[in-house]
Amino acid sequence: MAVVEDDAAPMDILRFDLSPREIPTSWYNILPDLPEEVPPPIDPRTREPVDPALLTRLFPKTLVQQEVSKERFLEIPAEVLEAYRSFARRPTPLFRARNLEKALGTPAEIYYKYEGVTPTGSHKINTALAQAYYNKLEGVERLVTETGAGQWGSALSAASSYFGLKTRVYMVRVSYMQKPYRRTLMELFGAEVYPSPSDKTSFGRSLLKEDPNHPGSLGIAISEAIEDVLGDEKAKYSLGSVLNHVLLHQTVIGLEAMKQFEEAGVSPDIMIGAVGGGSNFAGFTYPFIGERLRGSRNTRFIAVEPRASPSMTRGVYDYDFGDTAGMTPLLKMHTLGHKYRVPPIHAGGLRYHGVAPTLSILINHGIVEPRAYHQTEVFGAAHMFTKAEGIVPAPESAHAVKAAIDEALKAKESGRRVVIAFNLSGHGLLDLQGYREYLDGSLQDFEPEEIPAKTRGRS
Repeated sequence: MAVVEDDAAPMDILRFDLSPREIPTSWYNILPDLPEEVPPPIDPRTREPVDPALLTRLFPKTLVQQEVSKERFLEIPAEVLEAYRSFARRPTPLFRARNLEKALGTPAEIYYKYEGVTPTGSHKINTALAQAYYNKLEGVERLVTETGAGQWGSALSAASSYFGLKTRVYMVRVSYMQKPYRRTLMELFGAEVYPSPSDKTSFGRSLLKEDPNHPGSLGIAISEAIEDVLGDEKAKYSLGSVLNHVLLHQTVIGLEAMKQFEEAGVSPDIMIGAVGGGSNFAGFTYPFIGERLRGSRNTRFIAVEPRASPSMTRGVYDYDFGDTAGMTPLLKMHTLGHKYRVPPIHAGGLRYHGVAPTLSILINHGIVEPRAYHQTEVFGAAHMFTKAEGIVPAPESAHAVKAAIDEALKAKESGRRVVIAFNLSGHGLLDLQGYREYLDGSLQDFEPEEIPAKTRGRS
């Protein structure tokens, strides 16, 4: 462990770093610590639980095994650890946001784990490298996926390049138009990138026939990716969030943070992360939530989503498809319904109709507190953070920034010293169109569309 001291205040330590030797050697799996079993995926035709073996048409066997494993810690393969060190540039730093604290005039201490230092600029590389590795072991030649803002697509493109695989990415059309340099980044790593809905799949063509300017959604892009894979025996599907194997790969973030907080001599009272499907939030908080579930921690956990896509705060807990076309098994989760048309907000990675089944359980039991914000207030908080800390947050990460600022202001009102920590899951340097609209005063808020009372996997 190394610490870096601020030159102007030698005793004021603002950055906490681990050496490459201190990268965790295992991922944390929350399944054995959950207060109840995760309801099994259901076959929509038979309404019976899906045999995990059937999922191997989409995923490598090892990832299917990880999905249902009851082992608390799963060993990280040596090849993935090496990729974390040499390619993803792990470990990532933990910073104290002293300048933000001063700007707010709060007695709270604010810390953030910064995943934007990775080559593709976000936390997504952690599972991308693991998934590419396991697919390579099984002889897969091509990976297909969806992406919202492009962070997941960039990460999988980079990981595929590292392990010598081909990649095709279906990028949500509104983000494809808003974030052209994300497409450039993916193509630099050798990926094919198509706006979704696209003319490459029958489902995409059907949507474009109805609406040639359809903005797309993550659910639609997932449907296109799965249709693509089912037509190619040498291809597999890679998912950037929601499923347990994806979330557990991200826990390298929280396990690193545990060591860094020990070095800082503090324990977080409040931990915050943004939620689309759940990988960002889970990666940072699940190791800490596990300790709370085992009775050794009393930290509060706040999960933040857009008000335009309020699956946690206004969705129903029900079985629903993970994609729009209804090609996946049914998952028990908080959902807006797989046909929900998410408004075109700039936080493309949060434009999903559901959340991870494991996270849904934690919300149901009051372990995680969901919260929703409009994008104008989120960009306002990000603007303040940028001026104070010098980092432009990704629009997704800015939701966590907003909640952290709100909690720090509550501490100011009460005069309480609390330790607030959030996951700054990525930088926003390829997302500046949203900031341009914010500065120009043209950024819009969107109220959610009609939300169904029940879903039951209805098409």
